[in-house]
Amino acid sequence: MSHHVAMTLEATWTARWAGVLLCLAVAAIHVVDQGGITTTRDPYYVGVAYHVLEIAAVVAAVLLLIGLVRAGWLLAAAVAVGPLLGYVLSRGPGLPDYSDDIGNWTEPLGLVSLAVEGVLLLLSVPLFVQSLRRRTY
Repeated sequence: MSHHVAMTLEATWTARWAGVLLCLAVAAIHVVDQGGITTTRDPYYVGVAYHVLEIAAVVAAVLLLIGLVRAGWLLAAAVAVGPLLGYVLSRGPGLPDYSDDIGNWTEPLGLVSLAVEGVLLLLSVPLFVQSLRRRTY
């Protein structure tokens, strides 16, 4: 194996591990925010969205670990974008039957979540695009 190929494989593996850890961090942050795995936030649709996000984050991490990088990076990007959008909507105009967080832009856990999701988005989008160019599945 050439030095260039070894460096590329190592960089790819490092990026995948970073994606795995960031996806799991998004899931963990939202489990903490909702009060545990078995708890569902009110209103019900927000609680369901939390559970869907957490499951999607774990699935994305697994896909990246097993080498299904195209699907893994695409799902990781969605895992990053979903809560970013939810944060803006819940703190800005509010969501139907959910106005508790309107104006609460500086909640510490929310800021940590934004940072993790932002890094995950910056990592996953270019690597997803790169996976399209390589024809790897």
